[in-house]
Parts: sequence; structure tokens; C-alpha cells
Amino acid sequence: MNPFDRFSPYIQEYIYQKGWQHLREVQVAAARVIFEGEKNLLLAAGTASGKTEAAFFPALTLLEESPSSSVGILYISPLKALINDQFSRLEELLEEAHLPVTRWHGDVSQSQKEKLIRHPAGVLQITPESLEGMLMHRKSAVIKLFSDLRFVIIDEVHYFMSSPRGVQLLSILERIGRLCSIDPVRIGLSATLGDPSVGEKWLSTGSGRETVTPKLPAFGSKLRLGAEHFTLLHPEVKEGELSENDLAYYQFLLDYTHGKKCILFGNAKMELERVISTLKELAVKSKKEDVYLIHHGSLSASLRENTELVMKESEQKLVTGATVTLELGIDVGEMERIVQLGAPFSVSSFVQRLGRSGRRGEPAEMLFAISEYQHLAEEHLLQVIDWNFLRCIAICQLYLEDRFIEPSKEQKKPFQLLYHQTMSMLTSMGEASPAYLASQVLSLQVFSHITKEEFSLLLRHLVETGQLEKTERGGLMIGINAEHIVSDHQFLAVFETPQFWVVRNESEEIGTVLVKFPEGERFALAGHTWEVTGCDEKAKLLFVKPIPGRSNNLWEGGGFSIHTRILQKIRQILTEEKKYAYLMPKAADLLEQYRLWAKHTSLAKYSVIPIGGIAQDGGVPTYHNKVKGTAKKLSSSDYAVLPWLGSEQFLTLMLALGKMGLPIVAQHAPYWMIVRTPEGRERVEEAITAFLQGEGEMFFPWREQDIEEKYTEYLPETLKAIRFNTDVLDFPGARENLHFAPYKKEKE
Repeated sequence: MNPFDRFSPYIQEYIYQKGWQHLREVQVAAARVIFEGEKNLLLAAGTASGKTEAAFFPALTLLEESPSSSVGILYISPLKALINDQFSRLEELLEEAHLPVTRWHGDVSQSQKEKLIRHPAGVLQITPESLEGMLMHRKSAVIKLFSDLRFVIIDEVHYFMSSPRGVQLLSILERIGRLCSIDPVRIGLSATLGDPSVGEKWLSTGSGRETVTPKLPAFGSKLRLGAEHFTLLHPEVKEGELSENDLAYYQFLLDYTHGKKCILFGNAKMELERVISTLKELAVKSKKEDVYLIHHGSLSASLRENTELVMKESEQKLVTGATVTLELGIDVGEMERIVQLGAPFSVSSFVQRLGRSGRRGEPAEMLFAISEYQHLAEEHLLQVIDWNFLRCIAICQLYLEDRFIEPSKEQKKPFQLLYHQTMSMLTSMGEASPAYLASQVLSLQVFSHITKEEFSLLLRHLVETGQLEKTERGGLMIGINAEHIVSDHQFLAVFETPQFWVVRNESEEIGTVLVKFPEGERFALAGHTWEVTGCDEKAKLLFVKPIPGRSNNLWEGGGFSIHTRILQKIRQILTEEKKYAYLMPKAADLLEQYRLWAKHTSLAKYSVIPIGGIAQDGGVPTYHNKVKGTAKKLSSSDYAVLPWLGSEQFLTLMLALGKMGLPIVAQHAPYWMIVRTPEGRERVEEAITAFLQGEGEMFFPWREQDIEEKYTEYLPETLKAIRFNTDVLDFPGARENLHFAPYKKEKE
């Protein structure tokens, strides 16, 4: 049967009113799977491909044919903004069906939530954190809301799969299933999914259902890419006139954004604020209209929502600077071009951002503007190379050549989430025996790799530290030292929420900053410059006034993981002669220069190269830059190691070499590290060989500087170390993927 003929009449009418000539392939494929009703469904298709309608049309049809006595569809999103975005679309669709669609988050009134609990029906849109709160404090409401739940639609599955929130979400869904004795069909939506089998396994976890992924046409067949490189003279933009080099960079951005409806993505808020404020200034000086907006997580919700609305509804050719906040599928209208400052950290991010353009049959278009600061004379070769530039090319080639997207990594020992779910479930229970608590927690499939002994160790530690308390009956309950933790609203979230200073201009909230700037200090936020006029220490408020000109802001950036395939591709790029049509003149010249350096220094050939002196016997010479001066020589005992490994595997090797007596004196993860030994290159190569052969006991204590996770502080040191060595480090992957080409063997 044609799926359209099976859809409910109100859905057919909705399609007619929208003027659709036909259903998209993703919608046809989804309908066929959902109407069978036996398996979970994973839809992996590009942004604006019609995934949301593909999930809802058949699910709503089945609900009309057999009405649910509770909420029938649970829609789960990682962002409140996505919920708001989808709400209006669903409200329009369900108007004729007389089915309610209800949002559930902090901005929704309590009366609307209570109305749904009294009369549960239709579609509920919610985040994992709100579901966690329900399970902890309103168990009876959960039973009433979901006693006849038929479908769970999870948006942005790829985001959840790579996040601790994904483990939390799977745990929550399994707990709801047990509590309500239900087995709803799960539907996952994703615009960037690598290996579908990994997504299928994740979506099936704890559901008891098999997951299928329909084969759909590859996304992104039409692409326009461009990349240019700039060397800036100043390490920061200062007040006053721009230098010639800086001006060329900003003029390039102005030329390629102004007059186009586009998003300008940056990896860091500080960089984004700097660029947007400078472009505003240049536009005015050039007698062009100021069309520049900004959108990131440190702006107030009202400013972000206003930007989204203006982008969606305005006929102007607006340009919005954004971080990851606009990477996910919020509808902000059709973009003509995406401009990326520097290189994204993953192929997944590249594809997600690229997908914001190229609607209605037009090619997706993305331009990279990559900048670096002028290098100092004392910097050595590996510091002079712009690895971000090479990462940009590698990411593009991995997608263009292989359609590669990073798979998510399974967390086998998520003890910090074991703590969180244990405390959440015990709060809901009030009291439970250790055996019963263990049976309830460890039977959750997300904790299938955690042993009873490890859970017992956690419980004993929590009792010893007053997090849990033993009752006279031998049961466990929340202890006095944890009452303030589980009662805090922030407990519902498994991600860190830093302590911010709220910035106010009179009565208007502008956003937040991590730093308490002193009175009279200037900083950039929301694309403008502000001067601090006062503060309220108790309320953590900064009062400001707007001033003209540009200024810097001291934003703190987070760490990002880079996949091994990206490093391997960089090595390949340095050793081949292939030309890339999307590289603009300066970028193309720079790549050729790097390839020449790689050839003469063998940095892409050998795994260990002398970096602190002239090597003998045809070895690698120290880099000499005739333009910028001679590089300062390091110790003749210093050797660079280039393993071409991703972030976790690079860290694993670095710690292993340190444990084998080779101190790391410098590193730029995950590209290179420098070890110091008077015993020569052979000593370094011997250590790498021993690592590859698995020699020696390799077990490391928890290193908070390498990964900061919420709730880890409440774990015993033993469990911290097990988690660090199992999930943060990657011994098998490092040994399997390490590129090791010893110089001595090559010579012989």
C-alpha cells in the first residue's frame, strides 16, 4: 500500500495544504517500518530531509486508529529550543486531530503540566532532565502519563550517543518501561550518523526490540567547499586600527558573508565575539548595513530566541555568528552559505553544520576561513605547522572520499552515572535493601558491564562518606551529606553547569560570563562591548553599560576529542601529491610548503625524529626558517613522537611512555609529543615497541585534568581508576592504530 493512502485524513489534508507533490524517500521508508509495528526505527538522513514528519505521520495515524489512554508519543530532545521549535509545527499538524501537544520544561507553566497529568493524551515533548525529575519525585504521575505509551521519538540521536546524557536517557526509558509495564517503539532521528549498526545497538538498549535503519540516498551529493588561510600579526584583537594582515582576514569574512543569508560558525565564544564585533564595525565603515547577529550558550535565553525568530522570519540577508547552539536542528530558515572559522573538531560537526545550507535542491555550501598567529623565531617545526589547517583538509577528505562519520564509543564503566542513577532511584524509593537496590540498578542494560563487586564497593564508599545511611532494618536511604545534592535542581542534569556571573544592562539580561570583571573593565558579549559599572556579589550580577569600540573577553574553552581517522588522513595528505580544488591560493600554497617540509624532515615517515639538534647519518635536520629566523634548538636529547593517533589513544601512549621512564617535556595533543632521553632515538623506539607488545603493567590513577565529569568526586579512587583506564584511555585502539616506523629498521 502507498503510505500516503494509509495516513489519517487530517495528515493527508496537511500534506495537501503544504503543497507537497510527493512524499520523500525517508517518509515512505519510515511509514513502512512503523506500520509493521514490531521494530525500533533509526532514521539517518540530512538536515531538512523530512525526518520529523517521517516519524510522526505513521505514529499519529496508528494512534488515531487505536487511541491511547495516556500520552501516546513521547518526543525527547536534547535542547529546550528544539522542543519550542517543533512545538509550533506539531500544534499545526494536530489541530484537526484534536490531539494535544504539550511542552514540558522550565519555561512552561505548572498549570499546563498539571492539566496534562489530569488528562494525559497526545504528544509530550520533554528533555531527559525533566523525565529524571518525574521519576525521582512524581512516580505516580509517571505511571498515569505513560501507562499506554506507544512511541518514543528521540531527536538528535547522534548527540545522545556521544554524551553522558545518552546513558542517562537509556536508563530513564528502561525505568519507565518497568514502572509502567510498557514496551513502546523507539524512533531515533539523526542527521549525522556514521555506522548505522552502532546507532541501532544504542537505540535497542533496554528496549527488547530490534532496530532497523532504512537505506536512504546519501546526503550531500551537491557540495560547494572553499578554504583559505590567513596569518594574523596580533595574538589578540586590540582596540584601535587593525593591522594589514588582520584587516585582510576580516575583509575576507565581510566579503563572503555580507549579502548572503548565512551562519558563521566558530569553535570558541571568545573568537566569535571578536569576529562579530569587528564585522559590525567594518560594515558601518564600508557604509554597509549591519546585518550581524550572534547566538551562543552564554547569551540570555531571550536574546537567543529573538535571534532565532529574526533569522527565520526576516527577509534580510542576516549573518549569525554561532557555536554549537545552531549546529543542531533548530529551524532558522534556509541558509545560502555556511562560513566556518578554523576547522571543526569532527567530521560529524562538519556534516551537521554543512547541512544547515543547501535546502530545496541547492548545493550545500561551506567556506572555511582558517587563521593562525605569526610564529616566533624560537618555535620549532612542529609548532610552526598549523595543525588546525591540516585537520580541516582531513575532515573534508574523509567525508568527500569515504563518507566517514565518527562512531560513538560505548561507555563500559560509567561509574559517575551509576552513582547518579543509584541516588535517583533511591530518592524515588525512599529506602531499599542493598540487594534490592543492586537488582534494580545493575539490571539496567546500560550498566551491563559493571560487576556486583564494583557496585558493592560504591555502596560501601557512599555509606562511609555519609552519602548513604543504613537504617535499623538494614536498608539504605539518602544520607545527610547527600540531601542537598539530590534536592538541588542541578542534580537532574548529568553534565556540568559552571557558576556564571549574570550580565545586566539596566533591567535587560545580556547573558553570562565565567569571570567577575572588575569595575571599569571592558569585555565583549552579544556582539557589543560593555564596561562594568558595578556588581552584586551575593546575586552574582555584573552591571554594565554599552560603549563603542572592540574589546576582548576571557572565555574559557572546553576540550574536544579528535578521532584517529582524522590523524591518519593528515599523514596521508602530507605524503601524497593530490590537489584539492576547494583550497584557495594561500591555502594551496601552504599545503605545498608543509608537504615539502614533511618530505625533507621525514616527519610523516618516521615515528620518532630528533627535534633538538642536527641528526647524524642522514637523520632529520632541525627546521631552519630563513624568513622568520633560526629556530631555537632544544636539548639534543629531545625527540618528537608522531603516532598519528586520536585524542584518547594519544593520551594512552603519552602516559605509557612516561611510565616507561620517558618524560614528556612538551606536547600538542593529539598531533605530537616531545620526550627527553640521553639514550638516543633507539631508546624511544624500544619503548614504543614494548608498548605495542603489551609489556609491563599499565594501570593509571584517575587524572582529573584529562577529563572532568560530574559526580566523579563522589566515587572511590578504585572506581575512578577503573573508569579512567577502561573508558577514557584506549589501550587496544592505541596499539592497533599506532603508526610505528622505526628509523633504524628503515635504514637497514
